[in-house]
Amino acid sequence: MTTTSLRPAPFGASAPPAKEHRGTSGPAGSGTPQPQAGPSSHPNVEKGYFLFPIKPGKPNYLAGSMGELRPNHFHGGLDIKTDGRVDLPVYAAADGYISRMKQSSFGYGNVLYITHPNGLTTVYGHLNRFLGPVADHMRQQQYEKQTFELELFFTKDQFPIKRGDLVALSGNTGGSGGPHLHWEVRDAQDAQLNPLQWGGFDEIQDHVPPTIQAFAVEPLSIDARVNGRFDKAVFAPKLPVGPGVQITWPDTINCYGTVGLQVQAFDRFDTAWNRNGLQRVEVRVNGQPLYQYVIDGVPFSDTREISDHIDYEWQHTMGRTLEKLFVDDGNNLPIYTTGPSKGKLRVEDGQLYAVEVNLLDSYGNMTPLRYVLRGQEPVYHKTRSAAVRQPSMRYEITRNILKVTVADPDTASQPANLTLLRDGRRLAVKPSYTVQSQNVYLYDLRAGLPDSLRFGRVAQRFNRQAMIPAGQEFSFSNNVLNLAFGPRTIFDTLYLQTVYKEGLWTIQSTRTPLFQPLRLTLKPEEEVVDKQRSAVYMINASGGRIYQGGKWDGNQITVPIKIFGSFRILADTIPPSARLVSKSAAGVTFVVGDNLSGLASYRLLVNGQWRLLRYEYKNATLFTDRQDHTVPLAGDAELHLTDQAGNEKVLRFRI
Repeated sequence: MTTTSLRPAPFGASAPPAKEHRGTSGPAGSGTPQPQAGPSSHPNVEKGYFLFPIKPGKPNYLAGSMGELRPNHFHGGLDIKTDGRVDLPVYAAADGYISRMKQSSFGYGNVLYITHPNGLTTVYGHLNRFLGPVADHMRQQQYEKQTFELELFFTKDQFPIKRGDLVALSGNTGGSGGPHLHWEVRDAQDAQLNPLQWGGFDEIQDHVPPTIQAFAVEPLSIDARVNGRFDKAVFAPKLPVGPGVQITWPDTINCYGTVGLQVQAFDRFDTAWNRNGLQRVEVRVNGQPLYQYVIDGVPFSDTREISDHIDYEWQHTMGRTLEKLFVDDGNNLPIYTTGPSKGKLRVEDGQLYAVEVNLLDSYGNMTPLRYVLRGQEPVYHKTRSAAVRQPSMRYEITRNILKVTVADPDTASQPANLTLLRDGRRLAVKPSYTVQSQNVYLYDLRAGLPDSLRFGRVAQRFNRQAMIPAGQEFSFSNNVLNLAFGPRTIFDTLYLQTVYKEGLWTIQSTRTPLFQPLRLTLKPEEEVVDKQRSAVYMINASGGRIYQGGKWDGNQITVPIKIFGSFRILADTIPPSARLVSKSAAGVTFVVGDNLSGLASYRLLVNGQWRLLRYEYKNATLFTDRQDHTVPLAGDAELHLTDQAGNEKVLRFRI
């Protein structure tokens, strides 16, 4: 799907040739693939250098593994179980010094960073509280700056640490979905490294191999077919299989052209039911290495590239997470080893391809998958269905390929051509195949975008307005919006679709991923009167309104967005709400909320003095820390709340 020019080729011109690997004796490269080292070479760390930070020396369990597939990122470390509760002791994994700490209601929550003499840093996230002098320093700085949300950095002489020192208590803060310790190892470039790659930990036992759920073969080139069709074919056992059970698919899969292999699987640790990620996948074809990934190091800044590692659209439409066993266009993760084909396989007519896929976890437990592809060059074929009585048309775009499906009741052995039109010019496209009276036509959009499609008396407008190239800055503008794409906004060429109707702007769909934010400018038809309280909101599938913000310039508002979807400009004129749940000299607790834009800031004053509050967004509470006695909780008090639109609420009470 790589695009090399800003402008589409002349309508109907030959599309650029695909970059494909040909030849069947050696699918990609030669020799055994070696693990990718990540953004920097993996350091050599002897087994036992790091102390397990929770209950060291005792059996423990993981709720999440390194590289596990999350909705918009690779999981960057280990999620260590804490017996389903908070306040378990957290120990420093090695000698070093506290180099950074942060208190936040979101993300990692309360998080501590310890830098070690070997240049690595261990990260301890979702903590309930810090301990020792560094905790006192954090509180002092919070009162000085009058904020709970605060990040601090330190030199190596300020807060030295010894291996096994008690540094914090575990918690459930930030974006945590339950009590646990999120623990990472990072290098000097901030790459997240797999803590299990240096021999694992005795506290964590794993003798359970991965479990295969399904595999898939997908056509990648316009001439490609899988079982005679230009469709992804997914193969799954009729009954679930257990961990370590080899799947040898009994049927030969007919293919042709350039295809991509995919797999769905998970891993488990001993006596734990959490579904964790794979650490390594190896693919060989006819005994030759084709592809390998090893998730032992992921750059923190690139973790959102997971959206190009998996089949993102399939996940969002079919609910099945398939990992691509090839490096797709726009994927720059340093975790792969491939030949020049980047793991894409060119299948030739009459050839057999024995595919071996080995799935491994960090402890070396392996599950094999075996199947055979047979090259079968496609020829036009047709099957009929008496149920098709009226012609109709639909289309979809897969990579650069426009796939048009026409319901055609005609009984002729060779169906009519599809006509593409642009600026009065016509291009006839022959059918590729017909299944149950459904004619399929394929066209490479790099040869030019049509205005409309016609089959007999059935016509349909082509609703893509532009071809947006990846890897460079590009702007699109019409009378209702502007879009500014940066070099890394999209993974690959985008065939843009925008719709505006009655104050609702829709850009593409949530099935298409963004890597870095897209700058969106909305141009409302009528003058927005209360710009101070008006902002951009995403409207989700259930009608929910999610605050995006925005900056006004005249009657236009610009905002960076991380997800394609639908957007409105809404005004929030209602102040936040607050309810005092409990009050005493030991502490106060509030339940807070906002009807639209969300809480932006909060302040508690006791007898005119600022008092530290903690915010827990998961249950919408503000509360004081019972161990904080800086400002006594007695006398006249005021809680000040401000939402994102600037509406204010003041709750006055007496303690």
